Amino acid sequence: MTEESKKAVALRYEQKKDAAPKVVAKGRGWIAEKIIQVAREHGVPLKEDDALVEVLSKLDIYEEIPIELYKAVAEILVFVYQIKGRR
Repeated sequence: MTEESKKAVALRYEQKKDAAPKVVAKGRGWIAEKIIQVAREHGVPLKEDDALVEVLSKLDIYEEIPIELYKAVAEILVFVYQIKGRR
């Protein structure tokens, strides 16, 4: 994958507040790199899933993920909670 074609999507999920995770940042190229950099600086776990990023990148900022993506995003949330549990 070239630097220009690299994509990143950031999700936010607050169990008590949100009905579903929302896209809070997305971009490609240097914007994707910046999203990844900021996530690392803040200790946000990263998970690579090119197919899911491709679908999520089509959503608007602050748009909730559609029900069709719940299973895929739930797997990422489990991954994140496991990582946080190890810290």
